[in-house]
Amino acid sequence: MSTQTSTASGPDPRDARALIAGEVDGVLRGLPPLGELADAVADSDRVFVHGAGRSGIALRMTAMRLAHLGLRVHVVGDATTPAIARGDLLLVASGSGTTGSIVRAAESARAAGARVAVWTTASDSPLGRLADVVAVIPAAAKQDRSEAASAQYAGSLFEQAVVLAGDALFHQLWRAGGQSADELWPRHANLE
Repeated sequence: MSTQTSTASGPDPRDARALIAGEVDGVLRGLPPLGELADAVADSDRVFVHGAGRSGIALRMTAMRLAHLGLRVHVVGDATTPAIARGDLLLVASGSGTTGSIVRAAESARAAGARVAVWTTASDSPLGRLADVVAVIPAAAKQDRSEAASAQYAGSLFEQAVVLAGDALFHQLWRAGGQSADELWPRHANLE
């Protein structure tokens, strides 16, 4: 088995690592600045995160990092998640912006007086129109199999970008807040 990953003309097109790294780099460079979203998170009493499938898993990582900052964070669907209210923020991720359960959650949050922030590929979607803050991730939606925006399968690039955008959001808030890594450390789980 060959371990060669490049040719004289550049990376081997069969190397999945190079493909994914290139696509993720392109999406991250195309992300809008996170200032408005960071302000919405910082100005909220509590942050609720919600996504379906892999997007939801990606947002759970963001929830954990926001909790490390000392923010009050809840994952929608957990048994201990309280009711959302005025002053709170619902942060959702949906590539298409049409996932029924996510749109309904955003409608409920708005009805309760909470703000809504969304990561999506479609700002003009039902979810995008409900949101106070829309951060467009320039990746293929799950149903896009044209390979024009991504050669990866079924929204993988969007979900990868949600993880990294969440880390970028955390980092921006962390640096703005002035806490040291030592100050964050006691908030890590210790029942592992």
